[in-house]
Amino acid sequence: MTPPPTPASRQEPITVRVFTQRFSSTPRGARLARRLAQHQLDSWGVPHGSEASDTAALLVAELAANAVTHGRVPGRDFEVTVKLLGRTLRIEVSDTRGELRPLAPGAPRPAPRPLAETGRGMLLVEALADRWDVLDRVPVGKTVAAELDLPR
Repeated sequence: MTPPPTPASRQEPITVRVFTQRFSSTPRGARLARRLAQHQLDSWGVPHGSEASDTAALLVAELAANAVTHGRVPGRDFEVTVKLLGRTLRIEVSDTRGELRPLAPGAPRPAPRPLAETGRGMLLVEALADRWDVLDRVPVGKTVAAELDLPR
């Protein structure tokens, strides 16, 4: 029989929660993705209106808008996955257009024109997320993943 664990060796169990949904590659699909992600977070204990919920909503909104605007292939959907991994929230948005990829995290970006209405999306992602990356999606496309460290 094994002895009971000592207090120093006890670890808090990690709960993993996953929400995955495909949406039509339209502005309406992007709005729905944001709303459903926020609703799912609320059911997981990240309440509406909290800083974590608002930041996650902005990340989902921006990544979904990018998927609809830059990653759209006619007749193909985009996919949103939200994972709660212990105290880390991971948001993944996948589209089927692999050849148009945002610059890597930390790469120098050209300054957007002062009156331009586009070109600032990944700057927002970089400012809001604790980490983010662009990954290949098998069999086709790309996934942009952003992570937030949630407060205790």
